[in-house]
Amino acid sequence: MLETQNVFRPGLAHITMMLRDRLVRVRPLFLVIALLLIVTVVASIGVIWISENFPRRLRPGEVTEYVGQNLSAIDEFRENSIKGPQHVDMNNYTLAIKGLVDRSMSYTYDDVVSNHSHYEKVVTLHCVEGWDVSILWEGVLVKELLNEAGVDPRTKVVIFYAYDGYSTSLPLDFIVNNEILMAYKMNGVVLPPERGFPFQLVAESKYGYKWIKWITRIELSDNENYEGYWESRGFSNDATVP
Repeated sequence: MLETQNVFRPGLAHITMMLRDRLVRVRPLFLVIALLLIVTVVASIGVIWISENFPRRLRPGEVTEYVGQNLSAIDEFRENSIKGPQHVDMNNYTLAIKGLVDRSMSYTYDDVVSNHSHYEKVVTLHCVEGWDVSILWEGVLVKELLNEAGVDPRTKVVIFYAYDGYSTSLPLDFIVNNEILMAYKMNGVVLPPERGFPFQLVAESKYGYKWIKWITRIELSDNENYEGYWESRGFSNDATVP
């Protein structure tokens, strides 16, 4: 005698219930994807609208390009100095050059700007925080100032000191071989106080913490292990941008 095998055959109502359960599980994921697409589209439209209706702020006389190269705006810099923007008293300001030199030098702002050759070039500053700006810098060659003081053959390092107590250093060979500027203008205008007036170092190919602002003193040294403000807190003394 043959036994009859019971086979379950789902009915229409059961199939409908199964499909409904799957839709319930899929619906939240679909809604999340749809929401992300909407947010992306709205954000893109917003960026375009802002760029067209609110052009970037420029300082009076500030240039936006140089020999066909687009420049960042001065106000695209982010404030990250150790004590905030400095306002140097120019009535008492001098730039001193000391250390391993034949003769110590002391310059007024006008001595530097008016009595030395001017150079300009576009250089990009890269910050360790992840942002960068490309600026047209105008200034004097640091090596020309050092030559006027007379460089002692023992010199290995040039140390820069700022009005706010900040300091950093660079190898003498790097400064000489890379035509490093000490700038007094950016994008065609005099450095604003928050950007380092009277002088900012243009430490080309080095991270931003080597671009010291508000320079008051330059010291020639044989101490290759000198560590400035951030270097003494763990930052690389080399600071070369990859």
